[in-house]
Amino acid sequence: MCDVSEEVGIHAHEEAGSGTARRTVELKELMPIAHALAGWRENRESHVGFVGYGKTVAGNKVLIAVDREYDPSVPRAVAQALREKGAHVDILNIDMGDPDREFDSLDEVRVIMRREPWEKNPRRWEGMPFVEDFAARRGYDLLIHGKGGPVPKSEHRYEQIPWLRTEHFLQRSTTYPLDLHLLINQMSWAPIWEYGSGGRARLTDPEGTDINWTYWDEYYDGSRYGFSATPRNGHLFSHPVPPLIAKENAAGVVAGTTSHFSRAFPRVQVELEAGQIVKVSGGAAYGDAWRDLLEESRRTQYPCFPRPGLFYLWEAAIGTNPKILRPSHVERHSSGGFEWERRRSGVIHMGFGTLWRAPEEKWAGERGLLYGHLHIHLLLPTLVVTARDGREHAVIRSGRLTALDDPEVRKLASSYGDPDELLREDWIPQIPGITAPGSYEEYASDPGRWIYDGKSRES
Repeated sequence: MCDVSEEVGIHAHEEAGSGTARRTVELKELMPIAHALAGWRENRESHVGFVGYGKTVAGNKVLIAVDREYDPSVPRAVAQALREKGAHVDILNIDMGDPDREFDSLDEVRVIMRREPWEKNPRRWEGMPFVEDFAARRGYDLLIHGKGGPVPKSEHRYEQIPWLRTEHFLQRSTTYPLDLHLLINQMSWAPIWEYGSGGRARLTDPEGTDINWTYWDEYYDGSRYGFSATPRNGHLFSHPVPPLIAKENAAGVVAGTTSHFSRAFPRVQVELEAGQIVKVSGGAAYGDAWRDLLEESRRTQYPCFPRPGLFYLWEAAIGTNPKILRPSHVERHSSGGFEWERRRSGVIHMGFGTLWRAPEEKWAGERGLLYGHLHIHLLLPTLVVTARDGREHAVIRSGRLTALDDPEVRKLASSYGDPDELLREDWIPQIPGITAPGSYEEYASDPGRWIYDGKSRES
């Protein structure tokens, strides 16, 4: 079911979690942010700090399309700000299924993995094709829709709306100074693009990751999505994306306890050889499902990979905004889950499988073959690029982007206020035995027990 409405709400009611009271937020509290976004440049990007609706002018037709998990005051605030610019704005509310609930261990698998054309069962957070078609048929100048992932090509302008809750919208990340954020991205990307070709990367994390790969010269032809001289700001690809070449040699282990859309799981570890997962250990139900998928796809030759099998590494994406916070009640769907925090500066999310909406996904869907990609988050990684000449360039150290301490970045930050405050992370992941008191082994056996009782939000 759906409804197209021009109604502007008066209050926002933010769900505080099952069995708890709701906090009322006045719409006027959201309007300064909405006004800022209405003037910011448009980027066709999905990540906080790179979303704007600034090309909107009087007479434009705008469609904002959201599903039932959004706090309705977020699209209403954006609509009001655009109407004040003279635009005609419709809000499309889409009922996409179950009411809000707690995540379970297999939500990520159900959301991301497919064996049919994805249009038949779209991944909700990345945009829905029938909404895109509706916007095109009705002649909208701008579609505002989707929470993450690449924005597809379209005749109309297309921007995302990643803030499910007023809690997301009100974070300082939403209107972080744009030129400062762009500079942080440029300085973080430079070691990979300017010095990486012919060199190597090593990525480690205290939860057990230790992996390395070569930046083959063939990857630097500028033809790959997000791996070119112009980076995908807010989502920097530190590993090249498909198609992967025969020499691809990522090897080592990747380990962690969180992904985008699942309950936190007991520590899972994947082992890679020649760019491809060869073994999945641990992870309880999430690991069991991954092992089954690994076996199912073992003999399939995908057109984007050099050898049979689905689960190649391609996504080692770096978040770049220091003001992202893990949301409260992250155990519930309405929070956006751990997907939200992947945007925080220095966090890397690792993805194994096919690139979203790429030709190989269409190829697999038409044949009834498994496709998609699964994630492991690295919350405190260290990434070092060793150039062809042997010089080392640290991109991240223990979860902190080195660009945040660069003199040029600090100089620009000082034009907005205290650079120490502007460049300080507002949230530090609290992991027992690593950044918090306690035993990592106990934490890793049941991380949900630690995270969902609120301890992980202390920083």
